[in-house]
Amino acid sequence: MLTFFEMFEAIRGFMETGGQVLTLIAGLIFIMWIVILERIVYALNGYRSYEKNILSTWLNRNERASWDAQQIRQAQISRASIALNQHLAFLGALVALCPLLGLMGTVTGMIEVFDVMAISGSGSARSMASGVSKATIPTMAGMVGALSGIFALTWLQRNAKRQVELLEDHLLVER
Repeated sequence: MLTFFEMFEAIRGFMETGGQVLTLIAGLIFIMWIVILERIVYALNGYRSYEKNILSTWLNRNERASWDAQQIRQAQISRASIALNQHLAFLGALVALCPLLGLMGTVTGMIEVFDVMAISGSGSARSMASGVSKATIPTMAGMVGALSGIFALTWLQRNAKRQVELLEDHLLVER
């Protein structure tokens, strides 16, 4: 098993191989997963107490069939939907940025390859190797970050939709 120092050195070497854009992608993925974990914790824990509060308020109403009561019901459902979907648009933007930053890493790596070719005057594979790695590693990292984020975002969106539908069912009018 690798020690902490060996793992840190391996990560540092990987980050150096990918260039500065890889550091930017890593920061973006870190922020993206902080938001994802916050939303998952809220969906699994925080929303439950919010939903219980809405249900108890609704069930304690004397009448639930009037137009006013239905407007209150719709407002409660809308507030719950907003609470569940909070930060999901921001999360979608972060997911979309991952492959774009990977593309930027590709462009900067290829510029380095062309600079080496212009300076050395030849197409030596050895001299182009670092630029090619700086071109491919950020692309891979951006795509991996986007794929992991899109799976989490899809789960969060489906969960929010399902929870709102369940709340609508729980707040039905008893006639």
